[in-house]
Amino acid sequence: MTNPKTKAIIYKPAKNAMQSGYAVKDFWELKFLQNAPLNLDPLMGWVGSEDTSKQVVLKFSSLDEAKEYADNNNISYRVIKAAKKSIKPKSYASNFDFRRKGQWTH
Repeated sequence: MTNPKTKAIIYKPAKNAMQSGYAVKDFWELKFLQNAPLNLDPLMGWVGSEDTSKQVVLKFSSLDEAKEYADNNNISYRVIKAAKKSIKPKSYASNFDFRRKGQWTH
């Protein structure tokens, strides 16, 4: 993996929609991109490759650690910044509010 043509992305993974916890927000991931062409198996139709680096995902506790690892191993990388999520407080009672905007559907 010390090939100078190795490319990767560094990103902060999003929270899984099936879970309510925020455990994944505490680390950064370095994920390698596909370098070799994909091969199609004519019998089964499976797609494969000789490059297994795409299966490797490294986790780091900070962005600086991920950048330092990539620089030390001659990996060209691109950092994808996490989008900020704004949460608007809602309540069930607001569905029946007199000042509600929009059509009443009941």
